[in-house]
Amino acid sequence: MSAAVPKSAEKSVESPSLEPSCRDTAAHALSIVRDGVITGEGPTTKGRVHFSRSLDADDTAWCLRILTATAVNDQPVSRAEAERLFEINEAATERTDGGRFDDLLAKAVAHYAASASGLKVPPRSVALSADTEIESWAPSYAAKVNSEMLEWIAGQMRGKRQNNRRLMAMVATFVGATALPLAGQLPNVLDIGM
Repeated sequence: MSAAVPKSAEKSVESPSLEPSCRDTAAHALSIVRDGVITGEGPTTKGRVHFSRSLDADDTAWCLRILTATAVNDQPVSRAEAERLFEINEAATERTDGGRFDDLLAKAVAHYAASASGLKVPPRSVALSADTEIESWAPSYAAKVNSEMLEWIAGQMRGKRQNNRRLMAMVATFVGATALPLAGQLPNVLDIGM
């Protein structure tokens, strides 16, 4: 499966910083997307109208393209990449991508949490695809996700303006499976009464 290419990226990429060669450069490229979301300017917004603090389908396509680049596709999502996605999520006060970024964020965080817990994960192009349900690869990992990873996710979500229901549902599934060590901490972080 190949990632959808944003309209603004159909021509050759003008900025080599948007062509990841490793997970570190992918995290940097995601910070460029974040900056474009915040300001409405930059290489990821060229050739289109983009308002500051808005996230559209092209922004989401940029994130997917960066995360599934050939150089990183067979590696698990890194903490730095997941953190940049959380920053993009927080920066975007207006969404016009039909919920695709929320899905991408939840899948990328699950990919990171599972791999950081020592579990095998599918290639990014499979795991992060809009056509792949997170339940097709993540549920069997739920009982094995490291509680430290759950605490990290909860920390990323704590006090955030943007409420990602897809991510909250995924964490609720993980908590239901691993439960007791975090049971006292997560109600303060999550409003599971969706």
